[in-house]
Amino acid sequence: MPEPLSVLERRVLGVLVEKALTAASPEPLSLNAIVIGCNQKSNRDPLMSLEEPEVDTCLEKLQRKGCVFRVTGGRVERWRHNLYDNWKVTKPELAFIGELLLRGPQSAAEARARASRMEPIDNDSATGVIRHLVELGFVVWLMPEERRGATLTHGLHSPEELARYKSSAASGHRLEEIAPPATSLVLAPSAATPPDNRLVEAFEDIATLKREVVELRAMVVNLQEALGITAKP
Repeated sequence: MPEPLSVLERRVLGVLVEKALTAASPEPLSLNAIVIGCNQKSNRDPLMSLEEPEVDTCLEKLQRKGCVFRVTGGRVERWRHNLYDNWKVTKPELAFIGELLLRGPQSAAEARARASRMEPIDNDSATGVIRHLVELGFVVWLMPEERRGATLTHGLHSPEELARYKSSAASGHRLEEIAPPATSLVLAPSAATPPDNRLVEAFEDIATLKREVVELRAMVVNLQEALGITAKP
């Protein structure tokens, strides 16, 4: 069975997997690029606000576990995941795990559709992917598999987290209604009362603009590092 990982470790690995599978020319990621990926507002649940020191410490821990390795020799140290060797999984299987690491519990159909943006997975192959990952312990069903809309999650949660998710699934509550365990991470606040339609549209526009800014920043950082340009403070 895979070893449980912390919330931060799971997010960092999810980012490394996602960027390696979606980039046109996959390159090891700098610490700054990993932080930006962890704090990204799209395809992330929960939303986080992390700083470089805590992510750097997390990478050191993951390196000791054999999950990542440091790439040296350039102007900036970079990181790459080592999960094909460490976990002995295929590319479609890693894409499926990566999706669950980034967004947590969801239905099999949702996970397959979202993982397909990283690696093509059709309905037929998804069944085999999920079955094998369940056998390896990397995927856990939160309710009977045959139930319509049955949800699953990755097997890297702590036993307490898995028990909480299974309890919420059995009770019929939405998973997001169950408060996450205490953590030092700064999570994005949620609205106390539902806004009206105009505010909803405004918030959606703001979220879209912020996401585009984050993605542009990541592109600029990667371009600067590729050209050997040191960013001004």
